Amino acid sequence: MVAQTRFFGEVTIDDDKILDFPNGIIGFEDKHKFAIIYDLEKGEDSAIRWLQCMEDPYMAFPVLEPFAVMDEYNPMIEDSLLEPLGNPSDDDMIVLLTLITSSDVTKVTANLKAPIIINLATCKGGQIIVENPDYDSKFNVYDAVQKRLSIFSFLS
Repeated sequence: MVAQTRFFGEVTIDDDKILDFPNGIIGFEDKHKFAIIYDLEKGEDSAIRWLQCMEDPYMAFPVLEPFAVMDEYNPMIEDSLLEPLGNPSDDDMIVLLTLITSSDVTKVTANLKAPIIINLATCKGGQIIVENPDYDSKFNVYDAVQKRLSIFSFLS
């Protein structure tokens, strides 16, 4: 499938990489087809990727894996919320956090309260509000990265 994107122009995405979000994403319940893309210049291993809506070239959410900014992320999710995704096993499940960007890099936050869950076996995804009371919807990514860097420099 060829998709027009706001940030990357025209990209080709294999049909088997298109993700179905049966309930859409919070605030965008009418959008159901997405793909995860990345900036070729930064490479496939880049921490930040994009959840690109295939139905709207202007809708793309920056996302990252939680372990890029924290050592432990274990959201409590009711099994019934995973049913529309086909009840993914741990091996088939990818968890991503949406980023809220800012022109001030020190203000970039990640939403720990509503992760994106993707079942690789069924190519179904959804955004789920988790039960953990200690997870914030505005987790400061800059502070977390600085803390991790200072720990690594201390260990070197």
